[in-house]
Amino acid sequence: MWGVLMDNDADQAYPIMPGALLGVLGGGQLGAMFAMAARSMGYRVAVITDTENCPAARHADRLHVGSYTDVSFLAQAAKDLSVVTFEFENVPAAAGETLKAEVPVRPCPEVLYTTQNRQREKAFLVDRGIPCGRHAVVRSEKALHDAAGVIGLPAVLKTAAFGYDGKGQELIKTTSDIGHAWERLGGATCVLEEWIDFQCELSVVAARGLDGAVVAFPAIRNEHRNHILDVSSCPAELPAEVLGEAEHLAAIVLSELQVVGVSCIEFFLTQENCLLVNEIAPRTHNSGHLTIESCPTSQFEQQVRAICGLPLGVTTALTPAAMANVLGDCWHAGEPDWGGVLALPGANLHLYGKKEPRPGRKMGHITVTAETTAEAIACARQARDVASSRSQ
Repeated sequence: MWGVLMDNDADQAYPIMPGALLGVLGGGQLGAMFAMAARSMGYRVAVITDTENCPAARHADRLHVGSYTDVSFLAQAAKDLSVVTFEFENVPAAAGETLKAEVPVRPCPEVLYTTQNRQREKAFLVDRGIPCGRHAVVRSEKALHDAAGVIGLPAVLKTAAFGYDGKGQELIKTTSDIGHAWERLGGATCVLEEWIDFQCELSVVAARGLDGAVVAFPAIRNEHRNHILDVSSCPAELPAEVLGEAEHLAAIVLSELQVVGVSCIEFFLTQENCLLVNEIAPRTHNSGHLTIESCPTSQFEQQVRAICGLPLGVTTALTPAAMANVLGDCWHAGEPDWGGVLALPGANLHLYGKKEPRPGRKMGHITVTAETTAEAIACARQARDVASSRSQ
């Protein structure tokens, strides 16, 4: 395993104080909210992206647009930066290595390398004895048939790399589906995972500092629709021992990976109340958006604190909250009724500034705080319904 300080930390003064220039690799909404948190704390932010008109561009002090595979571009973008983090996994790990030669990168590129590939991620979990579902790596249709015979059906076939929001996944119900699933995923290296009969899905967003300390946010319950996160809520309203174990496992994952920064660990909770790690996201996460309103320290401020070597913030929830994703589908009847959304008690609107509202595209989110989790969930769903109900 790598040491705690995996970059050129020995040459870096800590903590990195406000006024410094922080870099973020990626220009999506997570990068935008990171930049907003950093700038509110007095930092400057440089966004390094391959897309000019991206959500984070509006909040950047500097914007560097180029290819993630262009070594000279990345080296130039790294100038004057005190530290670099990233907001999504689907960039070449080599880009992090290139930046690491110029500036500390947190989490380090090795973390990105492990978690952006399901085969390596599953091997990491198995090697550390961290519970996850049964699975097999397959590289041919015959191997897929063989693995299905061992693991059983139904099962889910996933590409080893570059899958998110249900992309790169095929449900295999019967042996007759195997050929079609293999053809659909292009014959790339895949991981076949057993079908988990879960009672719910959970996520734990946690941060690990330069000193190795781990601080977790309360576990969050997640509901998905069409493989995309639909509603998140906290408190998750599950037995205390389940919630405690989820936070404990998240801390083990961050410590074993030697993460410096924020990561999200996604879990299945089985019918027998057993937790299985589904995925690791080494960054801030969609399900953690509700921390902006519900916790003293948001996940984005916590990311700034962690990568800058500052003390990690308090994460105890102040109020029950629920977050509903706003997808491009909400524009089906024209511009959504944002006034109606904001008229609802406790409703908070976050739009990402994306110009084209395509179906299934995350355009924003609505967070509602309330007296109870159930009330927050109901109001978040109501707010989204109000937004999408406007007639043309």
